[in-house]
Amino acid sequence: MKLKNVKSELDSLILSDANLKFKPLKKNAHASYYHDRFNGRRTASGKRFDNNGFTAAHKKLPFGTIVKVTNEANGKFVIVEITDRGPFSKAREIDLSRRAFMDIASNKNSGVVIVKIEEVIQPK
Repeated sequence: MKLKNVKSELDSLILSDANLKFKPLKKNAHASYYHDRFNGRRTASGKRFDNNGFTAAHKKLPFGTIVKVTNEANGKFVIVEITDRGPFSKAREIDLSRRAFMDIASNKNSGVVIVKIEEVIQPK
């Protein structure tokens, strides 16, 4: 499945399927975004990083895990796929692609947002 289709497919699944579950992973987590210099480079999973996609880096979650990241200040959320390892700062929990970060950020000039991270559990 192409990564561009993951977000639209999951967004429609969330809206259409009341049985979709979310497993809470972390509250009050710090989320940042990838620097532009990583655009086009291979991630730890082997996929090419696209700052316009909906992907993220997490220290421990398995590659391919789909997570919902919600800005706790404004309630906006994005659905992203874990494709890389990081962030390599103890203070941050997840690195989002620039597009995913900007979709949930209240202050577009901010480099960090406080978020809630939940794993998307798809119905069987």
